[in-house]
Amino acid sequence: MAESTKPDHMARVAFVTLGCPKNEVDSDRMMAAVESSTLLLVDDIADADVVVLNTCGFIQDAVEEGVEVAMELAAWRDAFPDRKLVIAGCMVSRYGTDLEQSLTEADAFVRVSDEAGIVSVLAEVVGGDEIALASSTPSASADEPVVSRMPASGPSAYLQISDGCFRTCTYCTIPSIRGPYRSRPLPELLDEARFLIETGAREIVLIGQDTSAWGRDLPGSEVLADVVSRLAGLDGLSWLRVMYVQPDGVTDELLAAMAAQSNVCRYLDIPLQHASADVLKAMHRSGSSAQFLGMLERIRSYMPDAVVRTSVIAGFPGETSADVNELIRFIQDAGFDYVGVFPYSPEDGTVAATLPGLPAKRTRIARAQRLRDAADKVGVEAAAARIGSVVEVLSEGVDEEGVPVGRWRGQAPEVDGIVLLDREVEPGDIVAARVIDTLGYDLEAEVL
Repeated sequence: MAESTKPDHMARVAFVTLGCPKNEVDSDRMMAAVESSTLLLVDDIADADVVVLNTCGFIQDAVEEGVEVAMELAAWRDAFPDRKLVIAGCMVSRYGTDLEQSLTEADAFVRVSDEAGIVSVLAEVVGGDEIALASSTPSASADEPVVSRMPASGPSAYLQISDGCFRTCTYCTIPSIRGPYRSRPLPELLDEARFLIETGAREIVLIGQDTSAWGRDLPGSEVLADVVSRLAGLDGLSWLRVMYVQPDGVTDELLAAMAAQSNVCRYLDIPLQHASADVLKAMHRSGSSAQFLGMLERIRSYMPDAVVRTSVIAGFPGETSADVNELIRFIQDAGFDYVGVFPYSPEDGTVAATLPGLPAKRTRIARAQRLRDAADKVGVEAAAARIGSVVEVLSEGVDEEGVPVGRWRGQAPEVDGIVLLDREVEPGDIVAARVIDTLGYDLEAEVL
């Protein structure tokens, strides 16, 4: 973070972010608002007067983590007088007043829908009448749009193209937390992408609750394929990656747009959740093993080298042993590079939590482990098959142990493993490297 020129007496604010990349972008926007105010933004909570905890509320495990971290930060606050704790994000939106009544340790709560007003909340918390929100970022000119987020903090940056969800999946809390589907206009996306590239991003990762539905609520006929084509044409962008594409959004138009641009990663993250038509119907989703295999065949007809990630849920209410076996066979036949496996978690307020036939928790965990074992066998073999090949690697510097690391185009940030390099490469540089070995999903490679 750049050295501040603000008065030393102003309150210092730090952020702690839990959950998915969408939360990271939300925190970026709140931090940008703080940076554009007379508050001071700091990296370390030890230097802060106020900590904003941005929480996840998607599943019970995330809620429990949020409460645990909140209690740790409450102890941090109580260690010195005048420290303050603000809890924001999805957990606040999901539980509202109930959370405020149970987590009395916090000084303020901010729902997702109210995060744009974070500076006003902080001003009230610290009692600073002189705290003001600047009208623009210091770097903005009259001819440049103000981008309300922080500069890229590394060679990869997330670009949130939408928020909310229009779907009615019976297990999901997202619509109640983040509201109806809202696409961000393409000119706004292009402005933010240019800003990220100018501040150091070599890779932009498109995220949203459902990126494939982009444009459905906007006037005109533009769709995700248009977003991909326009962003891929920006000067200075080396990689463009698309995440969170629902199966009905894997259109020929999108695949053609991805295949046509050399800087678009041949990578798709498609959360299928299951392969049994009966289970999918109970989830208020569509599809079947045969339909999904056909979709994968179509993807590979456009991009034979496509890397595909998915996620599946084990132990959904009504799921039978036959359904599990079908899902395992599907994973084996589909040849996914990466599979996220989650035991079903009944969530308050969802339709699925009221459905009959919930398997015992130990059964759900056991089924998830069977799926994990099947997925790992396929994915680790796919990684090993890359030994001897030459891949393009984006350097991320060195890890905590000083080992040079990066990612190749088939690895999304934070979820798909890394490439261990034989020598150090400047962060942000892209180099050719030959894969010489693997460690599970991680690749070992020598820089050419």
